[in-house]
Amino acid sequence: MKRFIQQLPSLTRWILSIALIFLVLFTLMRLGLYLSFNKQGYSLSKLGDAFVLGLRYDLRIISILLLVLLVLGSLPWLHPFRSNRARLFWNYLFSFLTLLILFFFIVDFAHYAYLVQRLNASVLNYLEDAGISLNMVWQSYPVIRLVLGLILGTALVLWLIRRSWKKIDATKTTVSRRSRVISFIITFLILGAFIFGKAGQYPLRWSDAFALGSDYKANIALNPFESFFNTLKFRKNNFDIKKVRELFPVIRRYYQIDNGDSLHFQRVVQPRPGIGAEQPNIVLVICESFSAYKSSMWGNPLNTTPFFDSLCRNGVFFDRCFTPTYGTARGVWATLTGMPDVEMPKTASRNPAAVDQHIIMNDFPGYEKFYMIGGSTSWANIRGLLTNNIHDLHLYEQDDFDAPKLDVWGISDKNLFIESNKILAQQTKPFFAVIQTADNHRPYSIPEEDRQEFKKVNIPADSVKKYGFETLDEMNAFRYTDFCYQKFMEAASREKYFRNTIFVFIGDHGIPGNAGTMFPNAWTEQRLTAEHVPLLFYAPALLPAQRLDKICSQMDVMPTIAGLSKIQYINSSLGKDLLDSTSSQFAFIFDPDYNMTGVVKGDYFYRSQQKTNKEEFVSITGNAEPAKDSATMAIKHEMRLLSDAIYESAKYLLLNNKKRK
Repeated sequence: MKRFIQQLPSLTRWILSIALIFLVLFTLMRLGLYLSFNKQGYSLSKLGDAFVLGLRYDLRIISILLLVLLVLGSLPWLHPFRSNRARLFWNYLFSFLTLLILFFFIVDFAHYAYLVQRLNASVLNYLEDAGISLNMVWQSYPVIRLVLGLILGTALVLWLIRRSWKKIDATKTTVSRRSRVISFIITFLILGAFIFGKAGQYPLRWSDAFALGSDYKANIALNPFESFFNTLKFRKNNFDIKKVRELFPVIRRYYQIDNGDSLHFQRVVQPRPGIGAEQPNIVLVICESFSAYKSSMWGNPLNTTPFFDSLCRNGVFFDRCFTPTYGTARGVWATLTGMPDVEMPKTASRNPAAVDQHIIMNDFPGYEKFYMIGGSTSWANIRGLLTNNIHDLHLYEQDDFDAPKLDVWGISDKNLFIESNKILAQQTKPFFAVIQTADNHRPYSIPEEDRQEFKKVNIPADSVKKYGFETLDEMNAFRYTDFCYQKFMEAASREKYFRNTIFVFIGDHGIPGNAGTMFPNAWTEQRLTAEHVPLLFYAPALLPAQRLDKICSQMDVMPTIAGLSKIQYINSSLGKDLLDSTSSQFAFIFDPDYNMTGVVKGDYFYRSQQKTNKEEFVSITGNAEPAKDSATMAIKHEMRLLSDAIYESAKYLLLNNKKRK
């Protein structure tokens, strides 16, 4: 074999050498991802199919690079073994490519640590808020060490590439023109086959990774180049009016829209029997990363949120609430507008054409409107959504508070709550206030001023990981969030407005991860943990306590608040009043990174990939596969229709739900 290789043209030998170097590099990166982020507890033996598929993805990317070397290097003036200038050219080119490849892997690791997803085109969203994003990266990651690692890794790979060149140059032999031509053709075909990726009519696609049966396996199989460049294709998201009309009867049935064949979503909702107060105050808290399986309400043994758990036992608590998608900007959008943010890959709040939206909050007559955030609403252009659509809004941001800045996200949540409470206590008219928190988020800062009263805990790392947390810092930040809720409610309970106020708490999104035995497998494998959040309506003087297992959505928050307030309002959204006994129980789920849409309904979760139409249908109440009988298949078909109808309607409403003038 060695003699055979030495008889090959020097260019072909160098291509084989570089292919081996990069293949080892890519494999080590995949192994590093597995070792660093194996929340699901998979053994390597159970990930054989993911690593084999990953090898095929890696060979595709490497073959694309080497095909360029083969074609250009075959030209006499660019042949790396015939010209010193050509050798320098390839040295410079591989220096750049190696630096770029390692940079992609570093960003991919950071992206996965942050979002539990491989690098994809949605990362470009952070360029919209570059200053905030860079500050968060600096405060959350060891940037200097990563840069040093990038430099050293690049130097090592280049040393190996140059060493292989020197060895081949020292042992090169004279090869006939015929042999060079045959070698070129064979090498070209082999590289082309690796780029195509598989035998058959259709090439290897990134979506093939999701045929492995779990999102974790898919993420292990993919590399950052497959996931990033393929998701770039979904940057445009236009609605299809024909599909909207075809599926509108489904929307009309589920949302009780009585308008004949007319395509409009507006329904005037009359006041229903609500609570005792004629005009209750509303305080809506949008809770950063309030993941259900990490909290106490579902029995997490770490008991991270005991105070919030006590609130839930004394309020109206929905324990099967889902956000339509993952991400804070999308969560704020869904909560305020009552619609899923299906913009790709940017968020709807960043779309200038979508900034005009009808929001039910405007239908509260005589109410003062407040929005309070410890940082800046310039983030994700949320300011445009708020100020353009909520009439006479009082907007409070970091610079409007006296408290000191804690980190990139502004003042601490505790200070945000305390200062917001002071403002609300001064009001003489009924008010609707939204408070958006941020501390339960990298860099997991806990202010020095609270470290005497709030005590960090130190528990074994294996227990931290076993019950859903990546690090001890993350778990303590989650506990600190509960501490902040406690300080807020203690302060509010001392004010006059408290007895006539409905406090609503909703997570902006969950956190993908391993729910262990607390939930059936689908919650981990199909990433429902990323959308499962608490929803609480707390007003001890106004609402009797009850825990409800209705499947519901973040989109339902505003209509439910309006129903409790006994007001007439116009609902043109895809949300519903959860306390109206006639409303249907379901939640729409959208994954913008992999272009998947689905519905949680009854005992099942259905989702499909929009490009390939690959479907998944799993139980959310147990680990057994759904039956194949006609009744179950009818349920699956109905969920497919509902999922498609909401998705197409949401794309349409993004540009056709304008506020009333």
